[in-house]
Amino acid sequence: MAAITAASVKELREMTGAGMMDCKKALSETDGDMEKAVEFLKKSGAAKMEKKASRIAAEGLCRIAGSKNFAVVAEVNSETDFVAKNELFQEFVQKVADTALESGLKGGKNGEDIDALLEKGGLKDLLVEKTSTIGEKLSVRRFERIEGDCVSTYIHAGGKIGVLVAASGADDDAAQTALKDIAMQVAAMSPQYVSRDDIPAEEMAKIKEITIDSALNDPATLPKPILQKLLERAVSEKKWNDDDIKAYEEQKNNKFLFNFLSDEAKAVLAQFAMENKETYMGDKIFSGLVDGRVSKHVKDISLMDQVYVKAEDGKQSVGKYLESVNKDLKITSFIRFEVGEGMEKKEEDYAAEVQKQIDAAKNA
Repeated sequence: MAAITAASVKELREMTGAGMMDCKKALSETDGDMEKAVEFLKKSGAAKMEKKASRIAAEGLCRIAGSKNFAVVAEVNSETDFVAKNELFQEFVQKVADTALESGLKGGKNGEDIDALLEKGGLKDLLVEKTSTIGEKLSVRRFERIEGDCVSTYIHAGGKIGVLVAASGADDDAAQTALKDIAMQVAAMSPQYVSRDDIPAEEMAKIKEITIDSALNDPATLPKPILQKLLERAVSEKKWNDDDIKAYEEQKNNKFLFNFLSDEAKAVLAQFAMENKETYMGDKIFSGLVDGRVSKHVKDISLMDQVYVKAEDGKQSVGKYLESVNKDLKITSFIRFEVGEGMEKKEEDYAAEVQKQIDAAKNA
């Protein structure tokens, strides 16, 4: 018998969409013959049809199961949004969420514990059955569990986004209402961290580095003293063509100067700015600009720093809102799933597909 390698199991799984153990069994039964293994899976019902490279299951739904103190959000993918609206599919996704909750498995955003979950509650067989019935590749992509003194959940856009929020310090009706609002905030504003204190030092360093480089590569937004020196250098060293130099001389006092410069001229300024990066790092004006942009970015990704979407003054932060509800109420964690995020989606070109069929008919 030929040796069954992890690579061959992976290849068969990618070809058919069948489970890992099913693929291993198929290869064992067919002495490692890939074509026969595919046929074996088709006959056994573990694979509805061979998965082609263009078949990507990036649509689907999120569903939630839980109670006051713990909850699970699950994402199951289909190939088309049409199937996501199918009642059979919706029932299956809810079954996945319910089973995940009962299993006690933690799961994760990257698909942790999926194989273990499929072994629970007959999910593996049910997945095969639904794939066969619905006629599309279905994929249980991920699930994740959350726990706390108080837990709230929210489903947005009919299941395209699923959110869980956990808190400590209070579990009364006011706390539940506040967490529901926060869950809606997470769905709408997609924060990455609870607070700025949760952002790893290496990520903060990366944010700052990106901010510095993006500022230097966008000379029009640089502080005037720095920009003026860059402009004068470009002219004095004749790094611009005559048209750009003329435009500068005519429009140098115009705040819309950059509208009159060529892309090549702007690129020269960006090059000069990057060459003097270390020097600008010690410039107080430039450092202030960078710190301001970093702070703005942190407010965007930190839930507690975001402006509360229901703030009457348009300024109150989520953190201040929670304090107004109960000073002891603290968000401990949140989970946000959006269907298909991070996945490649197939771009349908129906006109091209129709033309392809017409051409094939002509050549038949």
